[in-house]
Amino acid sequence: VQLQASGGGLVQAGDSLRLSCAASGFTFSSYGMGWFRQAPGKEREFVATISRDGTATHYVDSVKDRFIIFRDNAKNTVNLQMNSLKPEDTANYYCAAANLLAAWEVASTRQRYNYWGQGTQVTVSS
Repeated sequence: VQLQASGGGLVQAGDSLRLSCAASGFTFSSYGMGWFRQAPGKEREFVATISRDGTATHYVDSVKDRFIIFRDNAKNTVNLQMNSLKPEDTANYYCAAANLLAAWEVASTRQRYNYWGQGTQVTVSS
């Protein structure tokens, strides 16, 4: 199983970034997917999740209306479009896969996730 996150970088406040996560080694379309982030000295926190069929999404309040999660089951990828970035978005971003029962189900807690990627760093300067 491999989850390869990419797309991080150093940007200015107000800029946009798109993170991508390429999955392999498991049946991608059978898993809900999520993005989490961890800033230095802080616990890893939930950012966004999408159901395995792509019909349902859920976001942490701090990124609603700025971030969009979407997936392509044909390409085994999940993406996080991040707009209007703020310095407080600075963190290492991780993608993760959750083996959920229902096609429309989403998960926002770390414990629900079975597989994790290695993370990609996002730094937003003010």
